[in-house]
Amino acid sequence: MMRRLAAGLAAAAVGATMVATAASPAFADDPGRLDPDVAGGETSLSLDVNPEPAWRGRPITVAGKLSVRCEEDYISGFVSVIHADRCKKQETWHRLAYKRIVILFQPNGSGRWEHVDTIRTSGKGYFGIKVRARSSGTWRAIFEGSRHLAPSEGTDYLKVLGRRH
Repeated sequence: MMRRLAAGLAAAAVGATMVATAASPAFADDPGRLDPDVAGGETSLSLDVNPEPAWRGRPITVAGKLSVRCEEDYISGFVSVIHADRCKKQETWHRLAYKRIVILFQPNGSGRWEHVDTIRTSGKGYFGIKVRARSSGTWRAIFEGSRHLAPSEGTDYLKVLGRRH
């Protein structure tokens, strides 16, 4: 608690602090590992690949949402996320904005993940890309975490049918 308070005071002293309530997306993106002295940071990443099943060569959408559990206040550099009444009463998960998401694909029968793209979540925590369906397999989205946010990932299997005639 003292460390969080000290970081907040230091940020206020230089006049460069941004405060986001838990009802808004969090903007913390410091690289590094989780700091055990700082609370918060449990993340959840959802992933959905559509349409299911898909036709080979046709576009598919790989989309999802990145969220953070809102149980404790935490400060990341000059950015803090603090409790809001809404956080305590209605929802425990809130979206994370502008975070890097790595999209991977593993075709059936292959033991290797192929890098497809690296994208960022929107200001509301959503992400998505359109790609062409190649073969059946598993799609994977990974949030690698940051100093105060734990890593998380989501997977979705997609069956791809032969080309339409």
